[in-house]
Amino acid sequence: MTDTKSASGQPVVHTAARPGLTLAAVAVVQFMVSVDLSVVNLGLPRIAAGLGFGMIGLTWVIHAYALTFGGLLLLGGKIADRYGHKRVLLLGLAVFGLASLAGGFAQEPGHLVAGRALQGIGAAALSPAALALLTVTFPSGKARVRAYGIWSAVNAAGGALGVLIGGVLTEYAGWRWVMFVSVPMAAVALALAWRGVASAPPTAPGGRPDVPGAVLATAGMSLLVFGVVRTDQYAWTSPVTLATLAIAVALLAAFVHVERTTGRDPLIRLGLLANRSVAGANSYNLLLGAAMASSFYFASLYLQQVLHASPTVAGIELLPFAIGVIAGAAVAVKLGYRLPLRTMLVIGGLVTATGFAWFGLISADGSFLADVLGPSLVTSVGFGLCLGPVVSAATVGVAPSETGTASGLLASSRQIGASLGLAALGTAAHARTGETTTLEGLTEGYALGMTLAAALLVGAVLIAFTVLPRTNAASPAEHGSRDLVPEPE
Repeated sequence: MTDTKSASGQPVVHTAARPGLTLAAVAVVQFMVSVDLSVVNLGLPRIAAGLGFGMIGLTWVIHAYALTFGGLLLLGGKIADRYGHKRVLLLGLAVFGLASLAGGFAQEPGHLVAGRALQGIGAAALSPAALALLTVTFPSGKARVRAYGIWSAVNAAGGALGVLIGGVLTEYAGWRWVMFVSVPMAAVALALAWRGVASAPPTAPGGRPDVPGAVLATAGMSLLVFGVVRTDQYAWTSPVTLATLAIAVALLAAFVHVERTTGRDPLIRLGLLANRSVAGANSYNLLLGAAMASSFYFASLYLQQVLHASPTVAGIELLPFAIGVIAGAAVAVKLGYRLPLRTMLVIGGLVTATGFAWFGLISADGSFLADVLGPSLVTSVGFGLCLGPVVSAATVGVAPSETGTASGLLASSRQIGASLGLAALGTAAHARTGETTTLEGLTEGYALGMTLAAALLVGAVLIAFTVLPRTNAASPAEHGSRDLVPEPE
């Protein structure tokens, strides 16, 4: 039973009748979203051949999803708070499933790009709503630690398995199945959410909607992601990239100004960022997202271009990464009963940084067993230790009326971190490799990218140590309280 406040400010008691089904629904949702971020990558060549994409147009199969997902996350979180988490989750799942089905039946490039864009819109609605439901259903105690451990395990497992699923489906069933595969997952999540998630009144106040803030935030976030992902075609110093990023920064600055002065119900209350746990967790998450995206990218390229593994074999060889994350998440559950969130994030960050530093020692004449297996296990265990605690930290002390907003902010920081990190580290790796395509040159570039990812994790550890309060994950503050539970002496 959870006490919240309705839009009128009166206390409302609603019961999560089936918390197990709620957790299952959220897990399926997160797995589906994570899979969809990587499942199309290995199918791109056959998608291009099947629909007649040009090399430039083909990149929009990736960009269309990243832009709508990353650009609409803040708005999606606010809508979930305003209109009800379950309602928005169900709507997002329906949009996502129908978009996946439509994309699978695409007959020309524009159809598939539109389907991917609609998938991103659905994901931007359902992802914050699902995480907010997890926060409300498991507000404290050991159940909260366990729930976030399961969430973090399926999150990373979906990312790792997405590459394998995409490779196998493309090779044996056809590229259309990299879109169709999301349809049954959306249907299962929809059924679980319909039966297992309790209906509750919206928790956000019902004031005038912040339309200017929504427009500015969505446009600024979309342009920021767009400018970053297009650095594969336009260099960081090109007029196109600089102008795009400058406009994005100006829009986001205008958004902050509007949020500070608006008399409407703001898209995001800036005071939320005064919560050290929220600010620190999102800063940590930004760097963690950058490193995670880079790890899959460089490891996959090293396996295929240097060790000459086929797409399917490369996907199989990335499975230990998923296993390591699950193991790390299980350890995080055990330690989370006793250690503060800050301590968990420091330990997880240091373990992950160690794995990336080990990855930085890869060689051109290496092998999977000698150069990939060991560092991938260390890195993935570290990720597993981080993922649950960072989500928990980002929602500690957050009022029920802002859980969707806080969840959207966290997902947004991960998405922006992934886009920025992959673009920046990819640029650095390409600069180290140069114009040569020798195995030695490629390996040096990938090794540099992994080493820089280790540096990002060291920065994340410093943020955790200096910004995050000393809170206990097993007994977080009640929702709506601004005081955090101190670490026991």
